[in-house]
Amino acid sequence: MTTLQYVQVDTGAEPTASVIWLHGLGANGHDFEPIVPELGLPANAAVRFIFPHAPEMPVTINGGMVMPAWYDIKAMDVKRTVDTEQLLASSDAVAELVRQERDRGVPPERIIIAGFSQGGAVAYQLGLTYPERLAGILAMSTYFATADTIEPSEANRQIPISVFHGTFDPMVSETLGQDSVARLQAMGYAPEYHAYPMDHAVCLEEIQEVGACIRNWLSL
Repeated sequence: MTTLQYVQVDTGAEPTASVIWLHGLGANGHDFEPIVPELGLPANAAVRFIFPHAPEMPVTINGGMVMPAWYDIKAMDVKRTVDTEQLLASSDAVAELVRQERDRGVPPERIIIAGFSQGGAVAYQLGLTYPERLAGILAMSTYFATADTIEPSEANRQIPISVFHGTFDPMVSETLGQDSVARLQAMGYAPEYHAYPMDHAVCLEEIQEVGACIRNWLSL
């Protein structure tokens, strides 16, 4: 996979922390850009938000239509049939952004990986396997696509994880979000779960909770 292009939003000069936020299927890096001012971060917080654009590829469940995607979804079955190889390639590409932030002076333990829907599946894979300790994982309206194959790193065995899901989600049912939590717990993690009366989207209460996670994990 080629180097990912992205949208960057800095909340202050010389950021001391970063949030890498992955969009969902068919969207792009601009999708969550407007949320930054709604997160309730302190006025003096210098956080760099990186919103990568997924590469364009044919997506089987959409009739082979080419669109931004982190991986192909081959079937909308109970747990999703996905192209795991492409998902791992996307995880590797986002890992390069983590390394880039480290090279820019932000230590890995001050980098949060966030993702919505498809982006959340990549966030799970990257956040749990990254070889250096990260600040946390924010998983929104998503599922743990690589739960059966993932090889977690010891560095992130205690990583904070917050999972968010809509109770009326018709695209990624809440049962998939709940299953992700159960799988994580079985692996020894302690994810927090937040549910909201919404569909495949985000709501103001969720954004406020996400902001609270960012503030707490980064000690802002």
